[in-house]
Amino acid sequence: MIDITHKANTYRKAIASAQVVCSKKETIEAINNNTVPKGNVLESARVAALFAAKKTSEMIPDCHPLPIEYTQVRFVLKEVTIHIEVEVATIYKTGVEVEAMHAASVAALTLYDMLKPIDKGICIDRIQLQEKQGGKSDIKKKPLPNLTAKVVVCSDSISKGSKTDTAGLSIKNQLEKLGVNVKDYTIIPDEVSDIQQSAMQGVKNKVDLIIFTGGTGLSNRDVTPEALIPIIQRRVPGIEEAIRSYGQNRTPYAMLSRSVSGFIENSLVLALPGSSRGASESMDAVFPHILHVFSILGGQRHD
Repeated sequence: MIDITHKANTYRKAIASAQVVCSKKETIEAINNNTVPKGNVLESARVAALFAAKKTSEMIPDCHPLPIEYTQVRFVLKEVTIHIEVEVATIYKTGVEVEAMHAASVAALTLYDMLKPIDKGICIDRIQLQEKQGGKSDIKKKPLPNLTAKVVVCSDSISKGSKTDTAGLSIKNQLEKLGVNVKDYTIIPDEVSDIQQSAMQGVKNKVDLIIFTGGTGLSNRDVTPEALIPIIQRRVPGIEEAIRSYGQNRTPYAMLSRSVSGFIENSLVLALPGSSRGASESMDAVFPHILHVFSILGGQRHD
C-alpha cells in the first residue's frame, strides 16, 4: 500500500453511482409492489452496500482500512432502470472514492441477484465516481496566487561549514513542488540580530512566506522564537498547534519544539525545527492548506 503516514486527517467525501438496466417494465413494477420472490430488493441492496463500504479494504488489496463515518444509499427507479447512488464520508488521511464505488457495485450485484429469477435480460451498467471532496483535489479547485518564499537555516555549525544543511533544502524542495517560488535560501548563525535582520529583509522584499528552520529547541543557543516573537505583529497560534499535534502523533519529543507562526506586515513567518525530519513533518502538517491564507489576504499582499 502507498505510505500515507505523512498525511493529515481531513474531511473526505465521495459519491459513486451504478445503474441496473432491466429488460422489461414489469421488473420495476415488481420492485415497487414488493412482489419480488426473494424479498424487498431495495432494502437488501442498501444493507449490502453498507457492508461493502465498510469492508472495502478486505477486498481491494491496495485500499487502506479507514473509519467509515457516514454512508447513504439512494435509489431512483425509472421506466426500466434503477439508478444507485452511494455517498461515503470520513475524516481520515485518504479518500473514500473506492469505498463508494465498491458499495455501489455490490448494491448493483445484489439487485441483479434478486431480480434475475424474474428478468433474465437484466444487466449492470456504468459504475463510476460522481464526485469527491477532500485532500489534494480541494486544493486544486482553489487556484492560488503566485507565491514567493524565503528559506532561512539557523545554525551555528552549518553557517561555519562543519555540518551540511538538509532541513532547509527539504523545505525548499517541498515548497517548489507546491509551485511556490523560493527566491532566497540563506544560512545564518543562531544570533537574535541575524534572525531579525533576515526576517525584516524578507518583509522589505515583499516575500509571501519566510520560513526559518532551526533554533526552536531548548538549548541555550536556540533563540529563533526569542528573535521572532517580538517582531511578529499577528500570531497565528492555530498553525503552531497543528504542527505540534501532528508531530506528537509521531514522536513524544514534539512537545519540546517551539514552533512559531505569524505575520509581519503581509509576510507569513514560520519557525520550524532544525532536524530534517522535524522540518519535513512540520511542512506536511500544514501544507498545502496553509496557502489558503494568501487567498484570504488577496490584494493586500503587496500593498
